[in-house]
Amino acid sequence: MNTAKTALVTGSTDGLGRAVARALAARGYRVWLHGRDSGRGETLVREIREQGGEAHFARADFASLAQVRALAADVLEALPRLDLLINNAGIGPATPQVRGRELSADGYELRFAVNYLAGYLLTRQVLPLLERSAPARIVNVSSGAQYPLDFDNLMLERAYSGARAYAQSKLAQILFTFDLARELRERGVTVTCLHPATYMNTTMVHAMGVTPLNTVEDGATAVLRLACAAQLAATSGEYFNGLEPARAHAQAYDASAQRRLAELSARLVSIAPGAAT
Repeated sequence: MNTAKTALVTGSTDGLGRAVARALAARGYRVWLHGRDSGRGETLVREIREQGGEAHFARADFASLAQVRALAADVLEALPRLDLLINNAGIGPATPQVRGRELSADGYELRFAVNYLAGYLLTRQVLPLLERSAPARIVNVSSGAQYPLDFDNLMLERAYSGARAYAQSKLAQILFTFDLARELRERGVTVTCLHPATYMNTTMVHAMGVTPLNTVEDGATAVLRLACAAQLAATSGEYFNGLEPARAHAQAYDASAQRRLAELSARLVSIAPGAAT
């Protein structure tokens, strides 16, 4: 019987997610890869298998909640256990080619939908499997770029900017992390989040026209520490800047804001708060 731990890493066909997935496979994890590009996904599967690892690729566009649900259904059908979920998939603030407000397939502001809402839904859908596999961990890859959520303008129909859209989606991840960690206390699943590194040499950073300051390996080291380090096995409900515990934006600690976001998110993805479907 194969007793290897299983990890699902979203956004794992490029950049930080790719580095994390390869490192987990090298540590003996069975890795479920996710991305939008099947060619890159299958290439990474072959690379991992050639190195003696075990990997499977599942395609999904996180701009569509239907595709997120399909990914979750595939995971629940195929996997007997899930020890680690890394919510890494995301898109950046803007590119020189696209600066205006964009919408997801479901009509939501695109960065909020892809960077936050898709991960929220996926987590809720696979949470029963994580609990059955406990002890398990959830790591949300957020950012040091954080902008407070205006619940009366969450889809940024007013005062839109790509930078604001990106930063509010990343703060939403942190609010979700803290709220979920409290919900899962004593249930064997920890939830942490982090800013992995500043301006890594990723496709996202290059598309922004920014000179990288760090490598994806720097970011992967920070992610893997939260995912695997024995000394952090009981750490939950915390935000890290790289390798160190840090303080997120003040709104992240506002219980009423956490509650409001949870209720709104559940409505947007059409599930009952605190439940999987």
